[in-house]
Amino acid sequence: MTDPAARTAAILATTHQRLAAAYGLPVRTPPADPIDDLVGAILSQNTSDINAGRAFAALRAAYPTWQAVLDAATPELIEVIRSGGLANQKAPRIQQALAAILAARGAFDLTWLAGLPATEARRWLTALPGIGAKSASIVLLFSLGLPVFPVDTHVRRVLTRVGAAPSVATPDAVMAVVEAALPADWFYPFHRNLIRHGREVCKAQQPRCTVCPLADFCAWRRQNQ
Repeated sequence: MTDPAARTAAILATTHQRLAAAYGLPVRTPPADPIDDLVGAILSQNTSDINAGRAFAALRAAYPTWQAVLDAATPELIEVIRSGGLANQKAPRIQQALAAILAARGAFDLTWLAGLPATEARRWLTALPGIGAKSASIVLLFSLGLPVFPVDTHVRRVLTRVGAAPSVATPDAVMAVVEAALPADWFYPFHRNLIRHGREVCKAQQPRCTVCPLADFCAWRRQNQ
């Protein structure tokens, strides 16, 4: 296969099919409110899901409404979410994003984004303070069901290792590759399965190649075995 785009699409399709055979096709969970997912995405930046979950739970316990979060003294909010890490950066980002949403829409509401094309909705979200393409894509895919493909560290690691993207590719570049190559209805199950595979098998250190369903065509394994 000489066409690079066709080769990439074939690698991605095989990866999706192998992971679906190994893990099944994840069923969509009931969507969270998109503001919840937006704040959760900010809290998840550069930390574990466990720490982010603790910080989000602490935030919701401390403040009954998003207006209360916005009105809170920033040093107080920092202490509330400290368990999530990088609280000094995340607290003002959360408040700035909430303020921008309220100023633009008159309410803490992002459900209207579901009526926009995916590229336009992502562009609107990434204009908010502290919101990059990954955080925006999480909100759009999980809360609003739009056809976007979030790329976190696990997704990027698996896809660059199998050769679907160069090892130096940024998360945004990997996202663009997948969105151009695969059907939109694959995005949700593929994203979920890639994260599971990255956590359980294709780990950053000491990947478990001997039990990997992708091992026979993985470029990284060929180079490192």
